Amino acid sequence: MNKGIWQSDWFAGLVITLTFVLFSSSDFISSIEQSAYDFGVRASNKKPSNKIAIIAIDDNSISNLGRWPWSRDKHALLLNMLSKTDTAVIGQTIFFTEPQRDPGLQNINELLDFYRNSNIPSITSDLKKLNTLLKNSSSAINKLSSKQRNQLKKLITFLKRSQLINNSGNDLTVLKNSLIRAEHNLNTDRIFAKSIKENGKVVLSMPFFIGPQLGKQSKELPDYVTKNTLTKSVGISQAIESGFLPLTSYKTLTPISELSKDALAIGNLISVPDSDGSIRNEALVIDHYGAYYPSLALILAAKGLNLDLSDILVKFGEGVKVGKLDIRTDESLQMHTFFYNDKENGQSAFQIDSFYDVISGKIPVAKYKDKIVLIGATAIGVGSTQVTPIKPGMSPVETLAHSVSSILKQDFFIVPKWAIFAQIGLILFIGIYLILILPRLKAAMAFVITSTFTVSMLLTHYVLMTQQNWWIELMLPVLLLLTGHLLLTTKHFLLTERGKLQSDFESAESNRMLGLSFQGQGQLDMAFEKFRKIPLDKSTMELLYNLALDYERKRQFNKATSVYNYIAEFDPKFKDINQRLARTKAMEETVILGGSAGSSAGGTLVLEGAGLQKPMLGRYEVEKELGKGAMGSVYLGKDPKISRVVAIKTMALSQEFEEDELQDVKNRFFREAETAGRLSHPNIVTIYDAGEEHDLAYIAMEYIKGSDLAAHTKPDNLLPLLKVISIIARSADALEYAHQQNVVHRDIKPANIMYEDASDSLKITDFGIARITDSSKTKTGMVLGTPSYMSPEQLAGKRVDGRSDLFSLGVMLFQLATGELPFQADSMATLMYKIANEPHPDPSSIRKGLPRCITIIINRAMAKNIEKRYQKASQMASDLRKCAQITMKAAQKK
Repeated sequence: MNKGIWQSDWFAGLVITLTFVLFSSSDFISSIEQSAYDFGVRASNKKPSNKIAIIAIDDNSISNLGRWPWSRDKHALLLNMLSKTDTAVIGQTIFFTEPQRDPGLQNINELLDFYRNSNIPSITSDLKKLNTLLKNSSSAINKLSSKQRNQLKKLITFLKRSQLINNSGNDLTVLKNSLIRAEHNLNTDRIFAKSIKENGKVVLSMPFFIGPQLGKQSKELPDYVTKNTLTKSVGISQAIESGFLPLTSYKTLTPISELSKDALAIGNLISVPDSDGSIRNEALVIDHYGAYYPSLALILAAKGLNLDLSDILVKFGEGVKVGKLDIRTDESLQMHTFFYNDKENGQSAFQIDSFYDVISGKIPVAKYKDKIVLIGATAIGVGSTQVTPIKPGMSPVETLAHSVSSILKQDFFIVPKWAIFAQIGLILFIGIYLILILPRLKAAMAFVITSTFTVSMLLTHYVLMTQQNWWIELMLPVLLLLTGHLLLTTKHFLLTERGKLQSDFESAESNRMLGLSFQGQGQLDMAFEKFRKIPLDKSTMELLYNLALDYERKRQFNKATSVYNYIAEFDPKFKDINQRLARTKAMEETVILGGSAGSSAGGTLVLEGAGLQKPMLGRYEVEKELGKGAMGSVYLGKDPKISRVVAIKTMALSQEFEEDELQDVKNRFFREAETAGRLSHPNIVTIYDAGEEHDLAYIAMEYIKGSDLAAHTKPDNLLPLLKVISIIARSADALEYAHQQNVVHRDIKPANIMYEDASDSLKITDFGIARITDSSKTKTGMVLGTPSYMSPEQLAGKRVDGRSDLFSLGVMLFQLATGELPFQADSMATLMYKIANEPHPDPSSIRKGLPRCITIIINRAMAKNIEKRYQKASQMASDLRKCAQITMKAAQKK
């Protein structure tokens, strides 16, 4: 293949198309498709089924009924009340897989066993016989001697008057009945089972564990589970041949027999997240070792329509039919659930009532007549929330409600069978456009055609989702079109324009313009090289004089001296060249910048002296010093081209790192700065630029008014609690965004959160700085900073992810709420040991009156086991905002 083919536009278009096809199933492409899907869901406007009602185990219920888990007689009480009205069906999302045994019940059972196995029951019978003998003894007395009669009369008189004959038998009977009654009252499983039986409309949930079935199941499932299998199906043979089979489970936890035997049905309740962790689908049928079990949503929808399991037909590879409802799914029988947007006032799309309000009579049970009632937890700390297209923290019972409504109203999304052919056709069409048509078009026409195609595909995606409930994956063709257009037009421009510039490169005017361009970009050495190729005249000396002033601003006095000498050789009397030359030589001997020997990280760029230019860092003028840090100073700067005020953080890398690791650290510094610079969020400080001046690395960033939160960590200067919750919630929002970009902060603490009270604005600073400094040592050999906010895995030197930031955020919430750090010690080693091994104190023990929800959020954020911690910052933010509402309502009641 000759060189011309390699450089041709059509070959480049072919390579771009094949590359996109090769990576069509990558996580990046999937995430783009999922984001477009979520947008379509949020843009759709449908009303949910009015047959669904949720009774929530919420914070109000826990506050009134006690901490979770509750005694099951409370669940029984709710069912007994619902029995008073004619509900359609009741779905229970709480897993009852273990018997509930009160310690008192165990003691009562032990007493009953002792009573039944002892001689006590025979005492009552013996006492009755003794009483009969006493009544019949008068005839026998006359046959005895006088002395024997007197002794026997005394014995009879004593027995007749004693409690042994008169009351002990009754007392033993009362004792037995009391034990039996206590056992009945404490056996909450029996009470709950009775209410399930009497209600007759309760469907229990059962967890299945999704995964490959590598062997045989360990034991057969009980009859009360297997009776819920689906037996009617079509297309099984074709599904086996094509591989279009339901999800398989390798293990399950069955609800206890006592509760299940009288339940109306049992359905599987699982969540199958997509690659980004979001829940978008409902697995309607699960294969458990050859038996097919329906989901809880599917059973509830069927029972809500007065249908039985026999009315459900499984259509393998296509969907499920319930009565006259035809539910279209993907090949694995997963339904693309429609999620209904919240109401305008922010309330859930579904009717949600508090468990406590129902059992206390505040809400009449008559409102649940003919309803599908779902019972589940929504309280903070009870179960895990789920990420869905419309909400980052949705409770499982709400997710279930959306699935049931999607079935009943036929609102689920459908992927048409021809969708894959449409996608392939579009990719082929765009590939042909990029290979054969685009290279022949003029730039303006190519832009119009590409824009038209792009807008048409995006509008098609939007209309199909919002109007037809069809989901066709069009983001791959859109990305192919946009990327191909951008790369091909850029290649075309570079190959044509660069050649034109190259032909005039050595001309005087070209050198003048290039020199000015390099000077404007801060590349002064390149500018000096170009200016020296221009014939020296007055205008050229003006250029060189200004270049020397720029060298002075950058504290490169030796190079300024070289430029002044070059000018002086042509005209020694030009302007104040002699005074400038003498001053720069003197400064060259006394001022050493950046990481050179003798410099200090604590030094300053702002030097006093008549005639000296304002110092420069890159293209920024340094106005004044704002403060000092462990590895450098922070300056107030200005970009003279656009008059933008910036804050410039400097780091003397050459002083903090050995020569053999300095280049690696520099490369890491600029990678981290580039990564942080891509972050664009209202609560993250914007990074504008990064550069290096004589081993003095710097980052130019957004200048923020206000101060950090360190001043508000003292007990006498704490912020109001609602403001603290708002600050932490917004910080969690910013971290969620950063973590989605695969950026971990690693140094979340009050000193890195800038806050202005007047405008209530908040910004997180120093993204990526911790990764640069974590290998640096101070002169005493200690790791820079304090580990007070570090997670256990970070202290252990393990690889960290976003969950480490959430631990640090939990520590910060603890300190801002109480005025104390959770872990304190006299030595660094002791402090690190406590963080890694000891539980943190209860925040409410330090600050009385803290809301319970604050403690719950801190406990979960600071869990030492990373799997028990918040998995996403959005989940923590959601809980914080719920906590704020609870705190506000509590304050209003007072």
